[in-house]
Amino acid sequence: MKLLVVDDEVNIRRVVREYAEFEEYEVTEAENGMEAVSLCRDNDYDLIIMDVMMPRLDGFSACKEIKKKKDIPVIMLSARGEEYDKLFGFEIGIDDYVVKPFSPKELMARVRAVLNRHKSSGMAITSQKLQFEGLEIDLAGREVYVDGQRVQMTPKEYDLLFFLVKNKGLALSRDKLLEEVGGYDFFGDDRTVDTHIKMLRGSLGPYRKFVVTLRGMGYKFETEN
Repeated sequence: MKLLVVDDEVNIRRVVREYAEFEEYEVTEAENGMEAVSLCRDNDYDLIIMDVMMPRLDGFSACKEIKKKKDIPVIMLSARGEEYDKLFGFEIGIDDYVVKPFSPKELMARVRAVLNRHKSSGMAITSQKLQFEGLEIDLAGREVYVDGQRVQMTPKEYDLLFFLVKNKGLALSRDKLLEEVGGYDFFGDDRTVDTHIKMLRGSLGPYRKFVVTLRGMGYKFETEN
């Protein structure tokens, strides 16, 4: 597995490399967003660990440029832990957000979780298209249409919607959603589930009604048909 570690702080790159190579990952380093974009243009990586605040090109901007060409999972590093920054990161397609200072062992656990989840999401799914009123869901193609218009959603929104739909009518606790959709990377922060549910409902428009809140417990996908 090939990792690209992007950070303007050499000590952070050194520590991440040390722990990653111990777990037998192949590591390439970059010191800014411009270098990261250039490397991704010419090489393939299984995962990128990237700092947000960097000279020349920040991590968010670099991530958006890379995502235009390649579907590489990204873990963001930042000294800022505000919800706005995390939400913005998820909206542009990152897979996890780690606040500095961090535990290198915890970071490696997150790396494994993201890689496993990304690998699973890439496996073939039996062709299945579902329709609930004007909401169309193509599980195999990972596409969602609202009243005939394709909706662009974040990877987490797709995962959350598909899991809810596959368990249609079943009550799903926040812990269950964290376990099945969030994975190791959320560390039991059920408020993150609520944030992603809010984003998902925004994407579904009038069909947000199908994502039902179970007060004090979690959510379920419920329709009349």
